[in-house]
Order: sequence, then structure tokens, then C-alpha cells
Amino acid sequence: MELHDVWFVLIAVLWTGYFFLEGFDFGVGVLTKLLARDRTEKRVLINTIGPVWDGNEVWLLTAGGATFAAFPEWYATLFSGFYLPLLLILVCLIVRGVAFEYRVKRPEENWQRNWETAIFWTSLIPAFLWGVAFGNIVRGVKIDRNFDYVGTLWDLLNPYALLGGLVTLTLFTFHGTVFTALKTVGDIRVRARKLASVIGLAAAVLALLFLLWTQVDGGDGKSLIALVVAVAALVAALVANQVGREGWSFALSGVTIVAVVAMLFLTLFPNVMPSSLNEDWSLTVTNASSSPYTLKIMTWCAAIATPVVMLYQGWTYWVFRKRIGTQHIAADTAH
Repeated sequence: MELHDVWFVLIAVLWTGYFFLEGFDFGVGVLTKLLARDRTEKRVLINTIGPVWDGNEVWLLTAGGATFAAFPEWYATLFSGFYLPLLLILVCLIVRGVAFEYRVKRPEENWQRNWETAIFWTSLIPAFLWGVAFGNIVRGVKIDRNFDYVGTLWDLLNPYALLGGLVTLTLFTFHGTVFTALKTVGDIRVRARKLASVIGLAAAVLALLFLLWTQVDGGDGKSLIALVVAVAALVAALVANQVGREGWSFALSGVTIVAVVAMLFLTLFPNVMPSSLNEDWSLTVTNASSSPYTLKIMTWCAAIATPVVMLYQGWTYWVFRKRIGTQHIAADTAH
């Protein structure tokens, strides 16, 4: 296997890790409107991800940086062609981080309600737009012979990509709902399990349609295996949630996300951005990659740094593993 193939796999792993971890972050943010009945319950939801949300975003930074260094042509075409959607995602992530920190800085109800609304929208919008973006990457976009994107914003809003957006939105919300059931106690835990059954069923239907469409358009035997794993894991997650096994349900919803991302990258390879105008103008792991020397240096750096980061993040989750409920929210912070 060539180094550019290795880095294609590594970037796929980074995006998988990001969607697995940030997926339940986004889902919990959406639940601040769908599940929480009062200010105290919103605080409970926010506290379930409070210690980890910023660490989860490191995976996005690493995936973007790795793409820039390993596949500069891919990075340039992607971020120029998808400029507006990616800028909107970036703005949402910035506002979302500010909202988490600023919400409790002042006691006024309007102040806190506005930041809670910001958390909801800046969780929902990226959860949807990531699916739209990856749907377009897999489907192919208008790239000319110079590897420049020559389409418009409206070209990105095609039925396949929009369906992909609905899939990521519902999958992440389901992932966040079972995470909430896993991390809370009391009535909010019971209601989270009930809501997970509804959202999970919607996610299953949408995901099946999207993955079948993907398989028919450009899949092979490997992507078909990923499809079967994704659907089976999602069904098993729904069953586990129904019988009150929150840990298994969360793990299986994570397997679903991993399998879906794996299927998309398996369908994509050896392309990194197919051209819908001419197959010869597609960006591939060969023509979009950096020099072998650059990839070699990156591989050594990744081999040293990645285990350290993963160990530290795993330790963080272990430290903050306990469940919380409304009884753990102090009266003066339950606004």
C-alpha cells in the first residue's frame, strides 16, 4: 500500500472519529429543544457534554489539517467549491463554543434563553450540512480540467446530498439521545429512551434509502458489507434501547456511524473528489497528494502524537463517566 493510500485511510479514520464523538454532541444540542422541559433539564443536557465537547472538535481540526498536508489539491478544491457551506459550519462551531461558555455568565432569563437557542441551531445546522457536504463529495461535483470547482451553490443542494443531510441529522440526534439516556438519571433518562425509539426509526428509514442509493450508484462488495453492518447495528441499537441497555445502544449507534462513514469512503476510493463533468478530471489519491517525503514525515509525526491524544481523551471520558440528573444542578445555576 502506497503512503497516499495510507493517508486516505487515516483521514477516513479521523472523520469517523469526529462524527462518532461530535455526533452525540450535536445530538444533545438538538435535544435542548426536543427533550428538555425546563431550564434545569437543559442544564443537565449541557452538562453531559460540557467536559468533552471541545476535545471532540480536535478531530475536525486534525482531519482538516491532515487533508491540507496530505492532499493539498483536494483541500483547495473542497474548501473553494464548498466555501459557503463550510463557512456556515465554521461560524456555527464558533458561536456554539461561545454559547456553552457565555450562557451562565449572566443571570437574566433572556440572556440564557438566547444562548440556549444558539446551542440548538448551531448543533442542528452543522449536523445537517456535514451530510450535504459528504453527499456531494461521494456523488461528484463539477470539477474542470484544472481541478477547479465550476458549479454553483445550488448544484450542491441536490436530492442525494439533501438526503445525506437528513441522514446525518437524524443519526446524530439518535446518537445524542441514547448518550443522554446513558448519562442521566430520573425522568429525563426515561423520556430520552422513548424519544430515541422515534428518532432512531426515522434515522433507520432515511439511512437505508441513502445507503441503497449510494450502493446502486457506485458501490462494490466492500461497501455492501458496510451497508449491511450499518443497518444491522442501527436495528440492534433500537432493540437495545427498547430493553433499557443504554450502553449497548450507544455503542451500536456509534457502530452505525462508523459503518456509514466507512461505506462513503469505500465508495469514494480511489477518488477523493470525483468530477461529474469528466471522470478524467477527478481528483484521486494519486494526483491530489503531496510528495512521498511529505507523507513520510507526516506518518512519523502521526505515529508519535496520535496515541498520546487518544489516551488523554479516553482518560477524560473515564473521569467524567458518572450519570447526572436534575438533583445535581445547584439552585443558583438552574436558570
